[in-house]
Amino acid sequence: MNSTVNSARHRAARRPITPLTTLLLSTCENATTMRRRTVVAAASSGLFVSMFIGAPASAAPATASSPSTVDVDALTAQARQQLDVAPAVTVATDASWTVEHTAVTVTPAPEPEPEPVQSAPAASRTAERAPTATVTSEAAAPTEAAAEVSIPAAASGSAIIEAASRYVGVPYVWGGTTPTGFDCSGFTSYVYAQVGITIPRTSGEQQAAGTVVSRDQAQPGDLIFSPGHIGIYAGGNTMIDAPKPGKTIQFREIWQSNPTFVRMT
Repeated sequence: MNSTVNSARHRAARRPITPLTTLLLSTCENATTMRRRTVVAAASSGLFVSMFIGAPASAAPATASSPSTVDVDALTAQARQQLDVAPAVTVATDASWTVEHTAVTVTPAPEPEPEPVQSAPAASRTAERAPTATVTSEAAAPTEAAAEVSIPAAASGSAIIEAASRYVGVPYVWGGTTPTGFDCSGFTSYVYAQVGITIPRTSGEQQAAGTVVSRDQAQPGDLIFSPGHIGIYAGGNTMIDAPKPGKTIQFREIWQSNPTFVRMT
């Protein structure tokens, strides 16, 4: 009986593969690619670029006559093969390069044109024909309106009634003491001042400052008083006063049932 003896087969010894091996191969491949790109860039610009990949710290510097400045002992066979076929680019040691500078001229932007000046619109012919009036006093406007006011015949010749008639049509304004607006006592004090007589401001004070006269003795220009209101007697059964808000100064009939007549002169 024959016995067959199988001899053991052994794989050829190989360098152990570790994670560092894969990293080194990847680094070499990237370095080779970068070197090719660097060589191409250097060739186009006329520059010589040397790359040191994986050179140990104790490696001696390469001499000027050395064809390569790369320490190939630290590279793998594949990396050395790629390095051998890579073209070498050299330049003269006295090579130089220049950059042309183009002069830049800055031209300022033109100044903006001024906007056209618009002329003022011509005045209308109606405005040209309109007369220019100048108010010389506060009583000017009421005086012009008074030309159409009829003073009661009984008050004819009274300087106080004549002055009071200038303000017919002026509106009642509470607290008013000027021709822009009067209240009752503001009106009477203002009218009296026009003829040179100074009297108190309020109706109660005016009544107390004068002399009370009977109705049959009252004269045009006397004050006619009732509690809370005061006016100027205009003769007969008429008076002139600033009535109330919303009304204007006017001649009208005496409306009080039992007024008090007061003489200030």
